[in-house]
Amino acid sequence: MSKRKAVFLDKDGTLIPDIPYNVNPDLITLQEGVIEGLQLLQEQEYLFVVISNQAGVARGYFQLDDLKKVRQKIDLLVSEGGIQIDRYYFCPHHPEGRIAEFARKCECRKPRPGMILKALQELDIDAGSSWMIGDILNDVEAGNRAGCRSVLIGNGNETEWLPGTYRTPSYIAMDFLSAARFIINNPHETAQVNDRKLAPL
Repeated sequence: MSKRKAVFLDKDGTLIPDIPYNVNPDLITLQEGVIEGLQLLQEQEYLFVVISNQAGVARGYFQLDDLKKVRQKIDLLVSEGGIQIDRYYFCPHHPEGRIAEFARKCECRKPRPGMILKALQELDIDAGSSWMIGDILNDVEAGNRAGCRSVLIGNGNETEWLPGTYRTPSYIAMDFLSAARFIINNPHETAQVNDRKLAPL
């Protein structure tokens, strides 16, 4: 029996607008084109797995349990388009955190691939058939390190543009919908093909 394929999704700045350290579900909305893009990908039988750094836990801004409300709100919003998120993975760690339990380096905080590697194992996903979509190069690096291909959404959230072996996406898209279209039209794409140069906006 062949393994499944997935699209790994960054949360803040990719699925929803990036409001720093927000866990108030009333402030959560979807980015433009997310429903349409997810519908296209769902038609191609991709699983949807959210991969998100949540350093606010380590910094003491909110509790790990507060992320349940975030998941519920996102699930509600995407369900309106007939979409289901199959799994969420959150990294609560940060080496500069002030909550001792979470104040450490880890293998799950992007750009490390730990959350994706865990999902590959737990959900029986084939990395080579899967993709990571994110809005910064740390997302790209995490996906590439895990053996997936990656799409960067060039929406201006990446400001550092630090180069590195794993930091080149397969594609730079203008928005989520164009990212989804690229994935379904290039299921075996491995080379870098961009609609925007890999450089600051």
